Amino acid sequence: MKKILLVNDIAGYGKVGMAAMLPILSYMGIPAFNLPTALVSNTLDYGDFTMLDTTDYMRRTIPVWQRLGFHFDAVCTGLMFNPEQAKLVAGFCRSQAEQGCTIYVDPVMADGGHLYNGITQEQVRLMREMVGVAHLTIPNYTEACYLAGVPFRSEGVSRDEACRLLDSIVALGARSALITSCIVDGRNQVCGYDAEARHYFFLDYEEIPGLFHGTGDIFSAVLIGSLMGGQTLADATRRAMDVVSRMIDRNRDVTDLCCGIFIERCLDILGDI
Repeated sequence: MKKILLVNDIAGYGKVGMAAMLPILSYMGIPAFNLPTALVSNTLDYGDFTMLDTTDYMRRTIPVWQRLGFHFDAVCTGLMFNPEQAKLVAGFCRSQAEQGCTIYVDPVMADGGHLYNGITQEQVRLMREMVGVAHLTIPNYTEACYLAGVPFRSEGVSRDEACRLLDSIVALGARSALITSCIVDGRNQVCGYDAEARHYFFLDYEEIPGLFHGTGDIFSAVLIGSLMGGQTLADATRRAMDVVSRMIDRNRDVTDLCCGIFIERCLDILGDI
């Protein structure tokens, strides 16, 4: 039975981060374990929050796991809160990769052309190092621009430019790369480079009005679960896109968008797609 480790923050109130990924991966039959990078009272969009940095816990936990010989078939990393965390996790991922573990890196740091509050250029540099240990990295378009060191363009890019952007991310050390939320030749697309198949692919999607928090985490969970189940990168990406779309549609009546999507009432969708 394949096992995955999630390295991300845990929000006490909000279906984002691990709270979004755990039920999906469990439903897909993949035991998911966790290494929290922070405990956050609620999603930050409420305007008031408190946070407990878990760097010291991470620093003490990883050596214990190594002494006990714990091994994972996959590791998925998300939001890092300081440079030490990034270095700790990158080192752990390298050691796991040497034992055949697949590393997925979601370089959570930016959106809409801007870095998230509190994210520095030093963290961008360290995220490039994280991407360097990845078998697959999953940035959105803004994050891809920061990783590649190219300007963000609100009007989007051409297909050739998208391919060059993917090449720049792969050049950091990642084997395969996927860019979400990208406008390519005027169309909303997810674009990717699959190292195993050695080809680029572009998948259209219809943008749904409104900002639903946690959809990126849902996308990553379905994508990774499908890949661990043997699907190709393009097929797993299409499935993840369809699941997110249908989950958003089912939650159109939710008034508190900051809380995220109530995933537990949507798990049946995974069986339909």
